[in-house]
Amino acid sequence: MIECIELVISPIGNVRMIYHEAFDSHSLGRVRIRRGSHVEPRLDGQWTADLRPVGGPVLGPFLFRSRALGAEVRWLRRHWL
Repeated sequence: MIECIELVISPIGNVRMIYHEAFDSHSLGRVRIRRGSHVEPRLDGQWTADLRPVGGPVLGPFLFRSRALGAEVRWLRRHWL
């Protein structure tokens, strides 16, 4: 199943999106991919989603990586897109 891919297009034509392999972003033209966050394990085995690269918080800790990834995407959709 392909998730909904959201594109935000500025008045000058810049596009912002959460990367997803199901969409070929190169079809839009010249591409510059930047990391918006880091989902990493902690020493205690839990996970955090660090959104500081886009001016956000560090979310977590989460017991499962999948929960950290979900929180990361929700935050990016709500606050960055």
